[in-house]
Amino acid sequence: MRAGDLGAILRGRDFRRLYATRLTSQLTDGVFQVALAGYVFFSPERQASPGEAAAAFAVTLLPYSVLGPFVGVFIDRWRRRRILIWAPVVRAALLLLVAALVGTGHDGPLFFLLVLVVLGVNRFFLAALSAALPQVVARPHLVTANAFAVTSGTVVAFAGAGVGYGLRGLAGGGARGTALLLVAAAGLFALAGLVASRLPRGPLGRADGAALANVLRGLADGARHVADRRPAVLALAAISVHRLLYGVVLMMTLLLCRERFANGDADAGLTVFATMLAVSGAGYFVAAVITPPIVRRISKPVWTALLLSAGGVALAVLGPPFASVPWAVGAFLLGVVSQGVKLCTDTTLQESIEDAYRGRVFTLYDMLFNAVFAASAAVTAACLHGDGASLPVLTGVVAAYLASAAVFRLGSRAPAPV
Repeated sequence: MRAGDLGAILRGRDFRRLYATRLTSQLTDGVFQVALAGYVFFSPERQASPGEAAAAFAVTLLPYSVLGPFVGVFIDRWRRRRILIWAPVVRAALLLLVAALVGTGHDGPLFFLLVLVVLGVNRFFLAALSAALPQVVARPHLVTANAFAVTSGTVVAFAGAGVGYGLRGLAGGGARGTALLLVAAAGLFALAGLVASRLPRGPLGRADGAALANVLRGLADGARHVADRRPAVLALAAISVHRLLYGVVLMMTLLLCRERFANGDADAGLTVFATMLAVSGAGYFVAAVITPPIVRRISKPVWTALLLSAGGVALAVLGPPFASVPWAVGAFLLGVVSQGVKLCTDTTLQESIEDAYRGRVFTLYDMLFNAVFAASAAVTAACLHGDGASLPVLTGVVAAYLASAAVFRLGSRAPAPV
């Protein structure tokens, strides 16, 4: 990441305000996700089975898939500033309702429904952030801007998870402690909406008042727009395959931390899982530093193929012992792979997609990114038993990483159709 490029980006007042909006919201996302994961997966009061864990992943990721087609069309028609202000405020109000349910012991279907809506609202927010970025950053600086904004946002989300973990230790891991943590997250979401109110009114995107009946037509237009651009198609395919495989590894990690690495102790399991997330977050940061200069030398397609190959090699070497230290090293390397592939995908889409379609395309991106993750959680739960240490599943993931790297590289080198 070149200091000159970063300096030019940070001198932009509109970028700084958009960046502050991202950081405040993603910090809160980290707190919220720790509250949710700690309560559902690591609460001493309720130990989810692998099947229940898969169901929870599927439910919480459903909005990322089902709402996808609708979100992008609205983002291309509503003022993005308005979305960035009101989405966090709505999430804050909903989280207070979730906290009330948890505090009173009502954690059944209504609990998961409200969590589903909270995450669904976030689809508008994140897609609007990505669609707005090219409006406040010059095209030559997009790679660096993505590396800086997206990765530091992810690192801040990990920091928020650390804050949430600390608050959970003070408040307790039961229903009452989780409710207090959710109230704190609601306050932080409200703050994110306040920060977003300082964004400029003009350059983030315009509204044209299109009707809901045009949603599917708009989605089809966006899909055709992507289909005509091979770099965008390949980038979406690469991130989708990686995300599916990453979901398998995350499910294995969750079970290994809860059972094998912590001997079934829920609190100790959450501590180990938090450590794995922290070292993975460090990998995200490293990817942000090294991706821009590497891409300038060898191109985004070559770097993406190398990253996918590295994911397979890392798991092949470090995974089979199913021991905490090698697995943590693997988590770090997969963090590098995950963020490096995402940065290349983000920038490829921003460079190749016209602004009028960016909201729809980035929402399609979000939809693929999360739908395949939810699917991988369900498939993994069906294959895994006990503590998550499955050599056949790990071998399949390794083979899929290496095969996807080869296919992506061949596809990116093939001549474009006339």
